Amino acid sequence: MLTALALVIATTTLFASNINPDESDKNIRSQIQKLLDVTDFHVNEDITVEIVFTFDSTDEIIVLKVNSIDSDVLKYIRENLNHKTISNPGIKDRHYMIPLVIKKG
Repeated sequence: MLTALALVIATTTLFASNINPDESDKNIRSQIQKLLDVTDFHVNEDITVEIVFTFDSTDEIIVLKVNSIDSDVLKYIRENLNHKTISNPGIKDRHYMIPLVIKKG
């Protein structure tokens, strides 16, 4: 059985002055969730990581930081997010943060 993966909390900017995400941020979160839909590795306990990313001038996602030391988690996130495009990308060079929960499986 594949490890369950769930994105929790709405996408927010790191330097947000408004706690409530706008529709664009919700759309980004939804598309990110689809890119990270299924994992191919197992974890022994639930893990929560924060992913910080931005969009470059060609609208590709650029992963800036993942607060995990688990090499499988880092590899999975980078392979499935870094340099991928989504249909409605965010603002270029704006930092986005999304919490990710990887369930024990």
